[in-house]
Amino acid sequence: MAQNNEIVNKLRSSKLRPTKQRIRIGEFLFKREKTFHFTVDKLNKILNKKDSEKISLATIYNTVDAFKKAGHLKEILTNNNTSYFDTNVRSHHHFYDDETNELTDINYNDVVVMKMPQAPKGKKIKDVEVIISLQKN
Repeated sequence: MAQNNEIVNKLRSSKLRPTKQRIRIGEFLFKREKTFHFTVDKLNKILNKKDSEKISLATIYNTVDAFKKAGHLKEILTNNNTSYFDTNVRSHHHFYDDETNELTDINYNDVVVMKMPQAPKGKKIKDVEVIISLQKN
């Protein structure tokens, strides 16, 4: 029940009414030990297996977008212009496998950036995230 309350609180802080479908999405995303990387299409396929209650694609998109805006998810754009979402919102880097279309976390301290460009006038660098693309040898 405590986990369910945590999900309801995430939904409410994201300005979403805690419906049964949204609670199911939240539990699937956040009730896990490890980081989860996903596209909305992948999440839709997983959540809408034949043996479960259907959740509309619009509800999934809206819930993911609201979680992102509330800071519960991070969006990662890969080099093939696909938006992936990450349940780990702390600063870290990724490997992206072009063949399997999978993201894997890299510890933030395992990548050292030696030189940074000057930020545009009136802006400052907030964070640096590196995506390293992989391919077979």
